[in-house]
Amino acid sequence: MDEILNFSSDTYFMGEALRQARKAESQDEVPIGAVIVRNREIIARAWNQVEMLKDATAHAEMLAITQASSVVGDWRLDGCDLHVTKEPCPMCAGAIVHARLRRVIYGCPDPKTGGAGGMINLLQMPPLNHQCEITRGVREDECREILQRFFKTKRGEAMERNFHHRGTEDTEID
Repeated sequence: MDEILNFSSDTYFMGEALRQARKAESQDEVPIGAVIVRNREIIARAWNQVEMLKDATAHAEMLAITQASSVVGDWRLDGCDLHVTKEPCPMCAGAIVHARLRRVIYGCPDPKTGGAGGMINLLQMPPLNHQCEITRGVREDECREILQRFFKTKRGEAMERNFHHRGTEDTEID
């Protein structure tokens, strides 16, 4: 069976995480989306809401973990898999380990600040009481593209603001 038609595949679930990332983008949030899957069924969906909630911890992964814990009725998410469009940061990786997620599937890596092998691999540290399986690079190009487009737009807006700001400073008003 073609993987795109397999509704229980990592490719399919990453598509659902990408839908969440597009919601974030539409709200001018960093476009990262996440879904948590248990028994081949999505039990949580979330997107970054840091700016909207004015909460530095409102990353897609954190919100999805909270939602999944509510659905399961326990903070332990044994047997659950997290699909997220970008490699989790160290804060999210710590929460993932504490929630005991079985597996983390991410789209694009974050070599500078990633907590799943980019900068550090908190998900598989032997001294911790739990380690997660990691699957990297699922729909990587799509996940990277949405982030690159977002930040390119943001840089363009910042340059435009700086240009207009400099232009008004140089103008004397009599």
